[in-house]
Amino acid sequence: MPIKWSALQVSQAMDEIEHQLGLAEAFLDEAKAKASEARNIANLPGYLDERLFRLVIQIERLGYVKAAINSVRKAIPEGAIEAELKQQKQGIQQSLGF
Repeated sequence: MPIKWSALQVSQAMDEIEHQLGLAEAFLDEAKAKASEARNIANLPGYLDERLFRLVIQIERLGYVKAAINSVRKAIPEGAIEAELKQQKQGIQQSLGF
């Protein structure tokens, strides 16, 4: 049974999201480093250190986004993207012949 949604569009959307995450990764790494450095401020109260530690953990959790993207990719039926590309290619070839 053919799918009624575009596997290719979903895959392309995941590519775009991965690209945006790649752009953000350096900034997030820097933010994590700065939060870690802040934990070394002299005489920092424990309650602030705890909050800074949680901040570092939250930044690290953004790595789960990559796992979510992979989950979306795995949910695309095997061969669906290739079939759609083949169908598009055949459609283009047919229209050129007329």
